[in-house]
Amino acid sequence: MSGSQGPAERVILAARRMLGSLVASGETRLRLAVLELELERDRILSMLLLAGASLILFSFGIGMLILMVIVLYWEDHRITAMVVSAAVLLALSAGLAITAKRIAKRRKLMEATLSNLAQDRHYLESSRDAS
Repeated sequence: MSGSQGPAERVILAARRMLGSLVASGETRLRLAVLELELERDRILSMLLLAGASLILFSFGIGMLILMVIVLYWEDHRITAMVVSAAVLLALSAGLAITAKRIAKRRKLMEATLSNLAQDRHYLESSRDAS
């Protein structure tokens, strides 16, 4: 039956096949992107909940330690104990903020999707250059 087709019909058929392949490839990539976004959303939500609970408990613990230090030095050096405690907390806070900023700059979102799209682009460019 393919022998009875004219050149125009073969071109149209090839274009349809190519368009079908592009749509299927796009659908696959879109499904991968959606899956990665859902996984990332779940991971971030879990991380935020755990970090929040940890932060609350950590704050209570630090508060109790600071109170203990101030009570221990109440008679002789209460102001010094308060200043040193505040300075240590501020220094730790600055260090944690810098670390958090460093971690936030790392790019992980949709890494597999971007990698697959780059492979697709490379394949299309190499097949275009070959023809």
